[in-house]
Amino acid sequence: MNAVVLGDVCKNFGKVHAVDHLNVTVPAGAIYGFLGPNGAGKTTTIRMIMNIIRPDSGHVSLFEGRSVEQAKSRIGYMPEERGLYRKMTVRSVLAYFGAIKGVANKELAQRVTEWLERVELAKWADKKVEELSRGMHQKLQFAVTAINNPDLFILDEPFSGLDPINTDLLKKIILDMRQQGKTIIFSTHVMHEAEKLCEFILLVNKGKVLLDDRLDQIRSRQTSDIVSVELEGETDFIEGLPNVLKVTSEGKRLDIKLAPDADPQELLRAFMDRVRVQAFEVKVPSLHEIFVDLVGKSDAEAA
Repeated sequence: MNAVVLGDVCKNFGKVHAVDHLNVTVPAGAIYGFLGPNGAGKTTTIRMIMNIIRPDSGHVSLFEGRSVEQAKSRIGYMPEERGLYRKMTVRSVLAYFGAIKGVANKELAQRVTEWLERVELAKWADKKVEELSRGMHQKLQFAVTAINNPDLFILDEPFSGLDPINTDLLKKIILDMRQQGKTIIFSTHVMHEAEKLCEFILLVNKGKVLLDDRLDQIRSRQTSDIVSVELEGETDFIEGLPNVLKVTSEGKRLDIKLAPDADPQELLRAFMDRVRVQAFEVKVPSLHEIFVDLVGKSDAEAA
């Protein structure tokens, strides 16, 4: 089953093509990352999924053909612009949003307590929202999003403002939700978090899709011309080897840039008689490097 389908969706703001013929299918139970630079169209796409703004053309459907209004009770949406009542206490905010999202009275108090514990805000339950730090505010917003146990989570920059400890806390919760069969869509600028969490990656720039696939498939198509090695012995000979273009020192490691189509195994064989090889790794481009490369090419083509 598919949780979200975007069919040839377009959205313009004046002469700006914010989203340009976007076709995306998000399978149920997946973690799907929406990536792109500022102004790429990520938030606009999320707002169209939520029917906050309407596409100029194309269609959006959820859970096999339902509209967002029909599926509203099954969606938890965490917008980029956080919106909580600052004069209310943390506990009362959670209870209020739980009630308006349809959580039964007999379950509400228990859910509030569970989520306060889960996002580590129990000690702050009776404090006003305005007394929270930015990171605490972020965690409370996440709990508000999840209080009604939705099937689909749409999270716009969920890690913004969080320190590493609280980022890990939310990541663990997101992965737990995935294990429960929930679908999670989130936009982020933090590439290494997307690389750790996502099964699928959608990369957009200036409203157009640059990449949309499973992360493992994306990785399998990547080739690298960088070999990272750690050697014991004299290494001055490396720059003179055939097909070696550049050698860069990274502490104990050397990063060796090879000529196009060069075979890393030939480099390894060249080492065997001269030095002791302690580490040898063909470096596959990270998601960050793929992002920078594709967005840079896209911008160059548009110039």
